[in-house]
Order: sequence, then structure tokens, then C-alpha cells
Amino acid sequence: MALGLPGCQSAPAERPDTLVDLATVQSGPRVQADELNGALRQQPGNVALLSRRAALRLAAGQPTAALRDAATALDLGDGDNEGPLYFLQARALRMLGRLPEALAAARLAADNGFTGPELPLLVGETHLAAHDYPAALDNLDRALRLDPDQPAALFYKGLAYAASADTAQALDYLRAALAREPRQPEILHQLAFLYNAQRNPEQAVRYATRGLRLDTASGALHYDYGRQLELKGVADSAAWYYRRALVLDTTQYRADYRLALAAGALGQRPATIIPHLARALRRNPRLPEARALLAEALEAHNQLPAALAQYRLLVAENPGNAHWTFKVWKVGNRARLLLPDSLRPALLYYPGPPRARPPAVESLPPLGGLPPS
Repeated sequence: MALGLPGCQSAPAERPDTLVDLATVQSGPRVQADELNGALRQQPGNVALLSRRAALRLAAGQPTAALRDAATALDLGDGDNEGPLYFLQARALRMLGRLPEALAAARLAADNGFTGPELPLLVGETHLAAHDYPAALDNLDRALRLDPDQPAALFYKGLAYAASADTAQALDYLRAALAREPRQPEILHQLAFLYNAQRNPEQAVRYATRGLRLDTASGALHYDYGRQLELKGVADSAAWYYRRALVLDTTQYRADYRLALAAGALGQRPATIIPHLARALRRNPRLPEARALLAEALEAHNQLPAALAQYRLLVAENPGNAHWTFKVWKVGNRARLLLPDSLRPALLYYPGPPRARPPAVESLPPLGGLPPS
């Protein structure tokens, strides 16, 4: 099973450049950044204070404010030692999801003398988020040459290999990252997810259980635990974990998809299935088979305009597919018949097959001879 990056990461747009132990996260950086405000009011041109506050704001999850501080410091600086400031800019831009700008700022950091292993790590993870897996692996290798025991670089290499469908390499690097960060729930989630993708629930449950002990509020780990139960044939318990995953994290669209499939297998009414599929497709419009299932459920539930919209999307996604083209024609006609006469278009709006016209007949002259000249 080829795994794309969105399927492997819980929150790619806001991932920090290093792995964070949840047990040690505190609100300290935000408080420290606020404490610098008074000093900067007295010394608004102090580049060192601005740089320090930018770093603290990044640690506090305030990338927009950090970007503003770094830009101000660069404007006020004298051109010396600008590499760290460009690196702060790159980190802030990455957290904001502005990937090309983040890579450009990272190049400026390198051009201005920033040489730490954090730079290729950030560049590699940014390429990973942009789905450029060869460039990601190249930069992560560079980070590991500078720091061979960097767990974040090992973790991201695992994700890059998973996204490239090299599951064996992915598992090797994720296990190596876990050996260095044994209390990191995100690594445990990725391992459980991959083992479930391999239909190996016995291994998946080991990592999902460890992860849930560390983070009981993780929607991703609840999904992983539910999936291994489903693979073992314990459908009712799996459904409980899927529902719990959605309560904890509404972005867990796979849980919605699995609940829809389970409801369909049990013969439940389309009204039960439709909400799950609709939410899953909002999160991932390319989810395999989900759109077809949603269109058929809407048609069975007599929601014909909505079903017609889904069938049209299927035709757009599968040009030339005769089945979906037929469905558009069939459901479109049924939807038209539901309209009241006042709203129903004229039949000419739905032209049928062209009909052969009778040949033109020349007019015959009137009886009694030729017409007068």
C-alpha cells in the first residue's frame, strides 16, 4: 500500500523542526517573550533582544509574531551574523505552511554562514511537506552526517520512505527514531499506522498501546488501536475507538471512512452512512472509493441533486467511464422529474437524439397548367 504524506502525518502544517516530549511542554516561552516587551520598548533597535524574542515566540507557537521580529532585526542589523536570523525566518515560514518562502530563507541562512545540523533538518522536513521526497532524503542525510543520533532526522526519513512506498526502510528508520525518543507518541503512531497498513495487527497493537499510555487524548492513536481491532475481526470495539478518535480529533477522516464501511457492511440505512463519507471527503477528496459510495448512498436516499453532483465529480475524475456517465444521465433525468412544473425546464432543454428530417418536396404547379409568367 502506497502511503502519501497526508496519511502519515497528523498535523503537517504546524510540525516543529524537532520532536517535543509532551511531558515537558510548558508555557514558559510565551511568558518569557512577553517579559522582553518592556525591554524592547526601551531599546526598540536592540537586534539581540528581537532575535531572542523571535526564538521564544517560535517555541510558543507564534510564528507570525516571530517572523515579524526576525524581519525587523534583519532591517536593523549591520549585515553581520545574519545567518541565525534567516534561519528563524525559515522556521517561522515553515510553521505557517509557506514552503517555497521557507526554502528561500533557508538558502539565505546557509549563504550567511549558518552551518548547524538544524538547517538541513528543517530543509529536509520542508521538502517532505512539499512531497519532494528525493530532496527531503538528501537533506536529512546531510543532517545525520552532522548529528548521527538526531531522532527528528531519523523520524522524517521514515516518513519520506513511507510516502515513497518503501515500507521496510520506513519501519527501520522509525524504529531507530523510537530507540532515541522512546516516549514520543507521534513515532509510536506512525509505527502502528504502518503495521496496520501491512495488515499486521499484532505488531500495530504494541505501538498503539504504548502510545495511548503516553497520550490518552491522541485521536490518531485511537484510530490505530481501532484499526488493529478491525483487522482482528472485533468490529464493535473497533467502531468505539473510531468514534472516540473523531471526538478527540475531527481531522481523523479515516475513522469516518471506516465507520461508513462498517455501517454499509451491516446493511444500515444510507442516512447513517452519508455523514461519515461526506466528512471524510471534505478532509481528503481523493479517498479511494469514498465518492462512489457517497453518490450511491445519496441516490438510494433519494437525495438526487446531491447524488448528481457527486456523479458529475466522478465523471470528471474518470473521463470516459461509461458507468458514471450513464449515472449522470439517469439521475439527472430523475432529478428533473422531481421539479414542479413552474421550475421544470422545457423539454427542448434536454434534447433527445437527432431525428432524420423528411426530404424537402418541391411545390407542385396548380391544376390547370403552368403558373402565369
